[in-house]
Amino acid sequence: MTRMNHWAGLAVAGGLLLAAAMPATAQDYPSKSITMIVPFAAGGSSDVIARLVGDEMGRVLGQRIIMENMGGAGGATALSRAAKAEPDGYTIVIGNSGTNAASYTIYPDLKYTNADFAPVGLVAKTSPMIALKLDFPAKTLAEFVAYAKANPGKVSLGHAGVGSSNYLICRTFIKASGVDVALVSYRGAGPALNDLMGGQIDGVCDAATSLSGAVQGEKVRALVVATPERLASLPAVPTSAEAGLPAFQAQGWNAIFVPKNTPEPVIAKLNAALKTALASPNLQDRFKTLSSVVPTAEEVTPAFVAKMVPAEIEKYRLLLQDK
Repeated sequence: MTRMNHWAGLAVAGGLLLAAAMPATAQDYPSKSITMIVPFAAGGSSDVIARLVGDEMGRVLGQRIIMENMGGAGGATALSRAAKAEPDGYTIVIGNSGTNAASYTIYPDLKYTNADFAPVGLVAKTSPMIALKLDFPAKTLAEFVAYAKANPGKVSLGHAGVGSSNYLICRTFIKASGVDVALVSYRGAGPALNDLMGGQIDGVCDAATSLSGAVQGEKVRALVVATPERLASLPAVPTSAEAGLPAFQAQGWNAIFVPKNTPEPVIAKLNAALKTALASPNLQDRFKTLSSVVPTAEEVTPAFVAKMVPAEIEKYRLLLQDK
């Protein structure tokens, strides 16, 4: 009887420990700070959006979300780290069309695949732009295209690294316009913009999110925005159709991902925090100022992103196949 009681006691204790461990993931999460990996240097659109959303999500979750900027290989370095992280919800990553779609075509030897990540939800939609240094001789898109064609390979456009969403803006623009320009790779949009303002390069391919301040401060000149309508924050910047290049159309995006096998209850908590963050009037006002668009309720879901990403991978495979 004593032995039976002993084993029964062990079984009960083990069951209690298991029961305690199982709900702890969902009920107690998060019990410490969370790291959000940003695949680029500070200052670019992904970084700006990550910090705004991270601050709001941290308030909702009751834990600080710490930014970890990790540039290199158009975001592949950071995504590699994120893919190998412990799937416990304490390491998340903000990705975009470059890091989580085009990179699979550009870097076929990546050590991870799309299946190594689980989506949390769409964070923002961004507006691609081309901006030039203030003293560049061309003042309109037509003049710029004519100048670039008359000087093949001599005009330089900076971007946040091969495989980044900014690189894709450059590639989309080149394909639409037929120009031959020199693409200059940086570890992030911030360093590229700094060199543009310093006159080291002629222009940049970037999102309005990170360019708005420099354009409004008259430190660079926005040439065109690749959206169907003008931006409320930059009403003087013509759309690509208005400027005579309707084929230059693009839609940028950012989404949050976690390593595969992250528990569903943890993803659900992160998604709920993201939804609450995006509903914040403060964040929505900041997004408007930065020309970023808050996703719809349907888009801020793991299911939407899970369906969107494979379509984006195929889209950019076709764009880049003649690279």
